[in-house]
Amino acid sequence: MATGSAFVEAADMILKLPRLSIGCHVTLVDGMAVLPAPRIASLTNPSGRFESKLSRFILRAFSQKLRAEEIEAEATAQIRKLQAAGIRLSHFDTHQHTHMFPQVAGPLLRAAQACGVRAVRNPFESPRLSFSSWNRQFWVRQLQTALLSSLSAGFRRSVAEHGLVTTDGTIGVAATGSITMRSLEPLIEHLPEGTWELVCHPGYNDADLKKAGTRLLASREVELKVLTAPALRETLESAGIELITFRDLAT
Repeated sequence: MATGSAFVEAADMILKLPRLSIGCHVTLVDGMAVLPAPRIASLTNPSGRFESKLSRFILRAFSQKLRAEEIEAEATAQIRKLQAAGIRLSHFDTHQHTHMFPQVAGPLLRAAQACGVRAVRNPFESPRLSFSSWNRQFWVRQLQTALLSSLSAGFRRSVAEHGLVTTDGTIGVAATGSITMRSLEPLIEHLPEGTWELVCHPGYNDADLKKAGTRLLASREVELKVLTAPALRETLESAGIELITFRDLAT
């Protein structure tokens, strides 16, 4: 995140690990902008802060109140800030998956194309994968991902038209905040042929995270434990699944 509080620290760490595949997490909601507020007035308040609620952002997008040229300019500024810090970007995605909406995806893809970013996250999880394991904890998100999947085909076409590449889709979106080995196993078991991204949020539940206002707290350490467990690698190998990065995808 170009305007994240830990940006400088993260950039320094990335430069010491050149083999990492790094993406720009473009932020258009729930955060601060890079460009001055007057230049992107349809996106921020006068202090330069984006809309805090995703639902209101979506409403503004579909009511044509967000200016495409401002979205493109802000996305370009965020990508360029990372590149100026010496970070070689392999892909981009967006905070809260705002690029799944066509009013937002087009300007973002133009920005990525102009900045030489070759790949983008496909934020869509197929209903078949989403419902492969029914769970009362995240049934609302399962229904939401199923409804939003209607935008998937248009997204794939737009990505191709702009000369970028993407995966066949994602897994783990509906299970955000609830990923365990038990919830991952049916997703892996039902994974079709193709290239799929596991969307997850591993990390440490420390004081800085608690200040971030996210609901994903204790779940981050659970996910970190799951993703680094030998059992997961054994499960993937048994299923014939190869791990790659976005850098591999774009070459």
